[in-house]
Amino acid sequence: MNYVWDFGILAKYSHLFWLGLGWTIAYTIGTIILGTLIGLIVGMARLRRIPVIDWLLIAYIETFRCTPLLVQIIWFYYAFPVVIGVNIPAHVAAVSVLSLYGGAFYAEIVRGSIESVPVGQWDAAKALGFRGWRLMRLVILPQALKPMMAPYVNQSVTQLKNTSLVSIIAVPDLVYNATLINADTYRPLEVYTIVALIYFAILFPSTLAARRLERGLTYDKV
Repeated sequence: MNYVWDFGILAKYSHLFWLGLGWTIAYTIGTIILGTLIGLIVGMARLRRIPVIDWLLIAYIETFRCTPLLVQIIWFYYAFPVVIGVNIPAHVAAVSVLSLYGGAFYAEIVRGSIESVPVGQWDAAKALGFRGWRLMRLVILPQALKPMMAPYVNQSVTQLKNTSLVSIIAVPDLVYNATLINADTYRPLEVYTIVALIYFAILFPSTLAARRLERGLTYDKV
């Protein structure tokens, strides 16, 4: 089979690639922010070890971590409205699921990082009169940030890759717009090659930055 590559035919669709990329970045930033907030709240709540609440939080975390994200998106968009009797817009479903999914991972990152702070630091801060949120904000969190950063950046990179799945519910991200372009041009190789290159151009530098950050933090410990 002699396939003739022709990227020129896609020039008139460049606005759709840019529009899709814009939405992809917007969804990524939005879900990282929301996921981080969820992760902070859930992660610190788990440290309280209140039995019933802890069980509920573990159920939330394990449900989102142990089921495929694609299934979660489809279920939340198609099945959940049947349960509650209210239709959910595609963009709301996408942001909600991606945020909750990311939040489950961020929560464990937060919890693990805070628990890595030596017990002696907690005891010393309490001896100096620090309590509650003041203790957490001024003493514990600053020390937890270092072990937290590398996995946090890695999870945030994963959030960007995960946005490609929201195209399944017709959210106009980069992949969905590429599907529209392909339907109009019948040039899947060119279309998805461009999509792959766009993702690579964003993700490769991000991954390198995450690795460099992780190495830097590792050297700091030595």
